[in-house]
Amino acid sequence: MASTTYTADLKSVDELLARELYDLLKMRVDVFVVEQNCAYPELDGKDIDALHLRLMESGELLASARILKPHGPQDPSKIGRVVVSPAHRGKRLGDALMSEAISACERLYPANPIGLSAQAHLRRFYEAFGFVVASEEYLEDGIPHIDMVRQLAIQPARILS
Repeated sequence: MASTTYTADLKSVDELLARELYDLLKMRVDVFVVEQNCAYPELDGKDIDALHLRLMESGELLASARILKPHGPQDPSKIGRVVVSPAHRGKRLGDALMSEAISACERLYPANPIGLSAQAHLRRFYEAFGFVVASEEYLEDGIPHIDMVRQLAIQPARILS
């Protein structure tokens, strides 16, 4: 999958060391705010309750995403803030990151679909992981987005009466 070796970990914000949290937030700001020239509130309050998936190599942060738990029994878990370090692009780490994120959601919330808000130009990327478009295109912070959802890999058995 990825053309580089990595380890993956999943931590709450309280489990991250100060330096780890700094590196994660710096990468997100460097890409989402600076590179994409998009002034928006990166620190949105959701990181506190999220799980943070990191791909690491020799202590260096390669990529990250956050996972939000479902609000209710039928609601989706959510994958967001999917980002690959600019220094490590072209190594298929986005594929590895999404595979790890989907696996984590399925393991932690097996009865729930998975949702995400995708930048519209990344539609095909997410479709390759089984996500389907679930909304019309809309602007979020000046960037076209679409909501996407991935249904359960295995549907619960129905009991017939």
